[in-house]
Amino acid sequence: MKFQGSENYVATQDLMLAVNAAITLKRPLLVKGEPGTGKTMLAEEVAQALNVPLLQWHIKSTTKAQQGLYEYDAVSRLRDSQLGDEKVKDIHNYIVKGVLWQAFTADEPVALLIDEIDKADIEFPNDLLRELDRMEFYCYETRELVRAKHRPLVFITSNNEKELPDAFLRRCFFHYIKFPEAETMQKIVDVHFPSLKQDLLKVAMKTFYDVRNLPGLKKKPSTSELIDWLKLLMAEDIPLEALQSADSKVAVPPLVGALLKNEQDTTLFEKLVFMNQRNR
Repeated sequence: MKFQGSENYVATQDLMLAVNAAITLKRPLLVKGEPGTGKTMLAEEVAQALNVPLLQWHIKSTTKAQQGLYEYDAVSRLRDSQLGDEKVKDIHNYIVKGVLWQAFTADEPVALLIDEIDKADIEFPNDLLRELDRMEFYCYETRELVRAKHRPLVFITSNNEKELPDAFLRRCFFHYIKFPEAETMQKIVDVHFPSLKQDLLKVAMKTFYDVRNLPGLKKKPSTSELIDWLKLLMAEDIPLEALQSADSKVAVPPLVGALLKNEQDTTLFEKLVFMNQRNR
């Protein structure tokens, strides 16, 4: 299996090399980068390009590693025993298989996405060390060893909200998705809006990078926010003149709420515009 990009996902050469390195080494691919840079979509597109099913495990702050393996529903079994249900005799009826169990026992190779691992407790990655390394775990309730029939292609994403343990990092192949340069960004936009007028795209891209490069922003606008903004510009049929001033002075772009997502950044940008206009 080798990933060479897809029609719907613009992958840089170093990103394709990272995916294929993880496949060769048979290690999880740990992908970091700013929110909105396509980390989750990468797993979806690679799975589609390689024609393998994708299992997804979206991590929350309350997620425990055990949930990815299995959970024993003791409450349901107790209730069924009180009702005299025959199925209480087989404990397998009360084992809820997690995504790792499903990936390990799949009859064909699968891709597995562990999304935003840094949201969970700091012990979460450590609790998965053995399972991801040896591709097996033990179910104590049924007394069976669950071993992977085929090693899944594992993608792990992180927004860098907290540091991951060294022992966990050692078992992964790491790649950081850099924020796209203008040339790569234009290719990404072309995938989403192939009929977008080039003069509008040129001005919109300049405005986007001007906003993004504003010093002191709490949250810089991401690729996904640029896509949303362009979609709104097209839907509202915003004229080209509204995006650029005749004297090239800084101005608040229309529908800026698609790019700036908190009041501090909006206020900062408005102050910059005010100071710029006052100095005319």
